[in-house]
Amino acid sequence: MNISSLLQGVASFAWVGLFGVVVAIFVRASRNQPTKGLNTVVIVLLVAAIVLTSAGAAVIFIEPDELGVVVTAIGGRGIRPEPLTSGLHWIIPFVERVERYSILNQTYTMSSAADEGQFASDDSIQVRTKDGQQVYIDASVIYAVDPVKAIDLYRTWRVGYQDGLVRPQARGVIRDAASQYGVEEIVSSKRLEMSVIITEELRRIFAENNLVLRDFVLRNIRFSDEYAAAVEQKQIAEQQAEQAKFVVDQKKQEAEQARQIAQGQADAAVIAASGAAEARLIEAEAEAEANRLLSASLTPELIQYQYVLKLAPGVQTVFIPSGNQFILPLPNTTIPD
Repeated sequence: MNISSLLQGVASFAWVGLFGVVVAIFVRASRNQPTKGLNTVVIVLLVAAIVLTSAGAAVIFIEPDELGVVVTAIGGRGIRPEPLTSGLHWIIPFVERVERYSILNQTYTMSSAADEGQFASDDSIQVRTKDGQQVYIDASVIYAVDPVKAIDLYRTWRVGYQDGLVRPQARGVIRDAASQYGVEEIVSSKRLEMSVIITEELRRIFAENNLVLRDFVLRNIRFSDEYAAAVEQKQIAEQQAEQAKFVVDQKKQEAEQARQIAQGQADAAVIAASGAAEARLIEAEAEAEANRLLSASLTPELIQYQYVLKLAPGVQTVFIPSGNQFILPLPNTTIPD
């Protein structure tokens, strides 16, 4: 409780006490009882009530987050040239009054959700884009009173700057900016650019009207039901195309993998066949060389000897058909001269 409220509270008690004493005087007078002492009390309470009421009206306490604009009947301008800052101040009772302005940041939200904005109904901004599509934009404007220009703000807007300036200007600037872009640009590549344009334009307008723009928030962009359905169908078609492309790529990969496996098997068969042919060639060459060496080493005596060795061990007599020569030539037993 500040001193101004305290003085006004005490003054209220003084007025209540004064009323009670006056009632007591009338009661005692109706009973022919003396009221001399009560008359003095009435005068004291009256003076105290008037003084306290005047003091309570004269002492103004401005909170740290406030500014006070003094409206006065003295002089021709009607407003003191400088606002009251935080702390205790004196004004002339019943001649001057104080209009308070909060210097805290204030947020004005326009949204389709009932519990987010200042309106209980849908308060989103309807915008027609460059390509003729209808979109709905949710946005918030964060602003504050310019402490240096509080006097001018009071002269221009009094306390109606939110409904008279912030709301209509924000909605108008958003519509103008969004109408310069196509619907796909707003929701994707140009969204940040559009937000910057809106912020700069609102900052300029607010500065001209004694407010300070702290921030602009582009909360949400919503399509019309028809366009949203078309976008959904387009996305489904794109997803199906991507799925088909994926299946084709997968089949290509599988075919390439099968081709590489077949190629590997064919290469392995060729290598195996080549190896087998080469081995056979080497084997044939080895056999030919062996035969050549064997042929070169054969003599009639060796053949006869091998023939005899191959006969069964139990053979004692060999029968030769009559009129035929011996199978092998007999050794020459002639003793040379």
